Amino acid sequence: MTTNSFNSRSQLEVDGKSYEIHRLDAVEGSARLPYSLKVLLENLLRNEDGRLVTPEQINALAAWDPAAETASEIQYTPARVLMQDFTGVPCVVDLVAMRDAMTALGGDPKKVNPLIPAELVIDHSVIADVFARSDAFSINADYEFKRNQERYQLLRWAQHSFDDFLVVPPDTGICHQVNLEYLSRVVFTREGPDGPQAYPDTLVGTDSHTPMVNGLGVMGWGVGGIEAEAAMLGQPMSLLIPQVVGLKLSGELPEGTTATDLVLTVAELLRKIRVVGKFVDFFGPGVPNVPLATRATLGNMSPEYGSTGALFPIDDETLDYLRLTGRSDHQVKLVEAYAKEQGLWHDPEHIPDFSQVVELDLGTVQPSIAGPKRPQDRIPLAAAQGAIRHLLAGDSHEDAIAGGLDEASEESFPASDPVAISSRIPRDLPPYDFSTGEAAVTWPSKPTDIELGGAKHSLDHGSVVIAAITSCTNTSNPTVMLGAGLLAKKAAEKGLRSKPWVKTTLAPGSRVVTDYYNRSGLTPYLETLGFNLVGYGCTTCIGNSGPLIPEVSEAVNSQDLTVASVLSGNRNFEGRIHGEVKMNFLASPPLVIAYALAGSMHVDLINDALGEDTEGNKVYLRDIWPTSEEVKAVVDANLEASMFTKGYADVYHGDENWRGMNIPDGDQFAWDEESTYVQHPPYFEGVGRSPEPIGDITGARVLAYLGDSVTTDHISPAGAIKKDSPAGAYLVERGVAPADFNSYGSRRGNHHVMIRGTFANVRLRNKLVPGTEGGFTRHLPGTETTTIFDASLAYQKANTPLVVLAGSDYGSGSSRDWAAKGTLLLGVKAVLATSFERIHRSNLIGMGVLPLQFRDGETAESLGLTGEEVFSITGLADTQSLPKEVTVKVESDGDAREITMRVRTDTPAEESYYRHGGILQYVLRQLLDA
Repeated sequence: MTTNSFNSRSQLEVDGKSYEIHRLDAVEGSARLPYSLKVLLENLLRNEDGRLVTPEQINALAAWDPAAETASEIQYTPARVLMQDFTGVPCVVDLVAMRDAMTALGGDPKKVNPLIPAELVIDHSVIADVFARSDAFSINADYEFKRNQERYQLLRWAQHSFDDFLVVPPDTGICHQVNLEYLSRVVFTREGPDGPQAYPDTLVGTDSHTPMVNGLGVMGWGVGGIEAEAAMLGQPMSLLIPQVVGLKLSGELPEGTTATDLVLTVAELLRKIRVVGKFVDFFGPGVPNVPLATRATLGNMSPEYGSTGALFPIDDETLDYLRLTGRSDHQVKLVEAYAKEQGLWHDPEHIPDFSQVVELDLGTVQPSIAGPKRPQDRIPLAAAQGAIRHLLAGDSHEDAIAGGLDEASEESFPASDPVAISSRIPRDLPPYDFSTGEAAVTWPSKPTDIELGGAKHSLDHGSVVIAAITSCTNTSNPTVMLGAGLLAKKAAEKGLRSKPWVKTTLAPGSRVVTDYYNRSGLTPYLETLGFNLVGYGCTTCIGNSGPLIPEVSEAVNSQDLTVASVLSGNRNFEGRIHGEVKMNFLASPPLVIAYALAGSMHVDLINDALGEDTEGNKVYLRDIWPTSEEVKAVVDANLEASMFTKGYADVYHGDENWRGMNIPDGDQFAWDEESTYVQHPPYFEGVGRSPEPIGDITGARVLAYLGDSVTTDHISPAGAIKKDSPAGAYLVERGVAPADFNSYGSRRGNHHVMIRGTFANVRLRNKLVPGTEGGFTRHLPGTETTTIFDASLAYQKANTPLVVLAGSDYGSGSSRDWAAKGTLLLGVKAVLATSFERIHRSNLIGMGVLPLQFRDGETAESLGLTGEEVFSITGLADTQSLPKEVTVKVESDGDAREITMRVRTDTPAEESYYRHGGILQYVLRQLLDA
């Protein structure tokens, strides 16, 4: 039962229809709050019940201190949940298993049912097996369905069996673009006890790039699958009121730059000031100059710069986009009226209170790429050639940038780039000689001949072997997509072609992209360069890049070449894109095509020719780069609302494969013990109506000793499954041919596969086995190297608890529930780290794994830990509440010492989850008692 302590309940009339709203101005001080906190305040006012949401929480938010280091806890209830299939399938598996557990404990299985709308988009399963041919899309789509039919059957059953659960079938689009173009309401409406209600559209998503929709003024961020399940089941999310950084925009993007260049600049800028766990609000006179699709790009990459979300306010640009994408006139009017009534409309003259203000003149943005391992590692395009040489020579990213800047000519480098100017530091290196091409650094060249199509070619370190227009980041942006198409047209007309060793793929975010490519006549030119449609999904950005060209793969492996991918994605962590590709660079779609034409990262795109035209004249990037006027003309002529309304008219319909599946009836799913895709998970085994008391962790061994910046891509199984891996052996034992292994992501519904791939990334470096990369460790106190999975089995057989030692920013990357689930199922009881990424820390707690943080200034290295010690964590047992700090006893060779570590259960709700053994068990017991 909701209450109305602040007398905020009111009415808003739009087009003769009346909606109940909760007025923000009923709370004193609300006008000074940033946009993002106003959305949270409305959420509290609407959900106030005196028990979970109290007047004290509302007052705490109204009295928000922007500078405060600590904050009050509030209970936040999103309007809906968004999922993609990689993370959504485990959610459905867990809910189905929870129904079984509910039945076993004498409860009603129908209580396990989404209580708020849940929308799942199947977009992570298509693999770019086939490319650069006209039938690539249809072949890849057929492969996808054959490989994933068991998973899709589960999802179709769930759509029929669960209320308020919708599934967008495969080969439709990327979840974030579908969310932006179709699912998002901006202002949500729902029938309340006293009639229609209107309130801000908010969501949590099981993909970390959920903040893409922040560009539309919709509050949303990524959570782990286990948190999403709790939200679907009506559990409010515990949240500490965050600090909010205001990013003031001014000016306009200069000619020749793209949204990608802007977002890479912002990612670099905000990473430097550390916005992890904070909100970012955009404001200032430059906001109207940022198109909606570019705003979405900036919101999308929030995880790359570490913020929870990055929100744009509602303004005329928002309304124009809603009209363009076919939203109803009434919905557009409702959004405008509600935003203006509630003080959520952008006013350039109004500056809210912020924890910190950062300014960016859009006019200083320059063409850039980012890599080779992290999205925040921006490289100015003019310095890229030199920087690549320095990276191959073993320089750090900072030194490589400085070296590249030293070698870049003054003429080719725009002096307005603020980062470039600050990076031009004196270096004790000889200058680059442009007359001879002699570099200031020697890099290990290893030319390797290959034969393709009867012609000989040469590969080397730095060769580009993948060029992919992929990912939600850019494929929602008609300007960069049509800009790429125009560049392809000019290149093709001049006779340029992609290099034959480059795997070229095009995976748009929605079918609308194909429509406007076809309508503008650009499709044939893209296909001439090998950028044929391979599927509507995430493909390369999540590791579904498919195999390299066989001759290229053989050369890379036999000569141990450090080759590169260039993709228009948002992630380039080690081992993520392709196991054989060590360097991965993020770039705009036009630059992806440019590097496909160049075939090498050693080509200076500013000064070097890309090739020759049909008359033998040199062709430079500047000759084929479309102007902003050219791009705008094509966008205006070929993009209209009817394309979106038609494209989404049957969004839930699916193809014949989808519609033709046989779906069993019943409230409980019929598990197939022979399935290698979907298995009953073990999380509820032995669960009773009440939780067991928590205890100390004694006699623990270290499973893995990891360094800084270990991401969930290092931890969570992803990409292809190798035949000689533990997961591959498991599948072979069950009669699955290696050709049918599919990816780890597609098998997330089978915990047997997933635990065998946890901590198995080919680039993982475990200090217990120095000089080795991959999922290896030692079964202590032994000295022999073994797989992490086999060591885990041996430890669990001996009832030995396990811990993980880690450095700073542990768990950054995608919000993958399996990074936490796999950790738990391997027998890990605690993770001891220098610092944690927000989502992964929360997910560990959600699975009953304790996150412990070294005190400020201390690390595993500074404390002299080797990882060979025996660890005992005391102070957990027999306590009414978890302590803020615990004592960790470290024993080695008869010596013992004690260190003190912080317990990172940051809210009472997180402590409750840990006490229950995890959030799933907590929710089950709450539903049993309801």
